[in-house]
Amino acid sequence: MVIVVMDGQGGGIGAAVIKALRHEPALDHLEVLALGTNSIATSRMMKSGANRGATGENAVVQTCPQADIILGPMSIIMPNAMMGEVTPRMAEAVSTSTCRKILIPLTQERVSLVGTKGEPLPHLVDQVIRIIKEMAKDV
Repeated sequence: MVIVVMDGQGGGIGAAVIKALRHEPALDHLEVLALGTNSIATSRMMKSGANRGATGENAVVQTCPQADIILGPMSIIMPNAMMGEVTPRMAEAVSTSTCRKILIPLTQERVSLVGTKGEPLPHLVDQVIRIIKEMAKDV
């Protein structure tokens, strides 16, 4: 199973998710790819334990079709989000990929997601790990 973790700006959300994935023995067989909208985000996610990483629009466009799961903050499906780091082509590549997407409802954009509780990042990461463990049972 190939999991793409996409993040931008400082890469903190993606790094937290990758670190949690790597601390789950049941998930150590997963291939985790870090896709950063910038080199700082990619570097931080690589240091957290991603198998491979790449940066920029073309990396996102070329890698998303290969993923079984794409996960990251909600902003990765929003063109021009993260202060313009998520290009329209990046958002389209994520959105149109046929794989499962797991979006963390954290954003600095002027968007409110109704129907979710405002939980801290560690609680949201725990939820992500539960979803991926359930999906990995089927593989």
